[in-house]
Amino acid sequence: MYGWQIPPPKKPTKSKEDFARERWEKVAWLVKEGMLKSERIKRALLKVPREDFIPEPYRDYAYLEVPLPLPGVAATISCPHSYPLFYEPLGLDQGHRFLEVGLGSGYGTAVAREVVGDEGVVVAIEIDPLTFEYAKANLERAGYRDVVLIQADGGFGYPELQPYDRIAMTASCKEIPLPLLEQLAVGGRLIAPVIGASGQNLTVFHKFATGISQQFICTVLYVHLRGQYGVPGEQES
Repeated sequence: MYGWQIPPPKKPTKSKEDFARERWEKVAWLVKEGMLKSERIKRALLKVPREDFIPEPYRDYAYLEVPLPLPGVAATISCPHSYPLFYEPLGLDQGHRFLEVGLGSGYGTAVAREVVGDEGVVVAIEIDPLTFEYAKANLERAGYRDVVLIQADGGFGYPELQPYDRIAMTASCKEIPLPLLEQLAVGGRLIAPVIGASGQNLTVFHKFATGISQQFICTVLYVHLRGQYGVPGEQES
């Protein structure tokens, strides 16, 4: 899948203490590499056990920098560094109304819920029914029952709870779906991998009363957006 070297499935052997140590080591590494600066995001990454959001045959690989398979079409949980990579430039913070397009395993949703706190709102949309049910079960088991989970085409957003202060798209697209830009609050930010001539460019869009500006972050590699706003002929990639 996309050239990633997925480790072989195996019976998990690591203990809760092993995972706790790896979690602390991963967060320390992210800080050292300059990818993690926000104290709220740091605390969220330390609190949420990533291993509990990964299928059992891949559980022991939870903190490796590699995407891991999930139930559903081309579904994966992104590398650990991907979450601060998105949430830091997005400026995700306490009290934000946050929309996530692409639920994955539910891990990013849980991290975002910890970041925005009780004053914030997290809405997550997933188009694939198998991926959706897997993530929903993970989040419920972990106690995140106050997030709003929607099984639908994420390109249309979720207008019922708009406007959103922050929106994250975890699938690549050629253009940002217009409904998402419309549901973004003035002063808000949206982050997404945008397909360009030389690959995917992680880009932050800042919405102002006078228009929208763009800020390039780095090149990335994500599965393509599916649904009506997906990449033509590549929805199943």
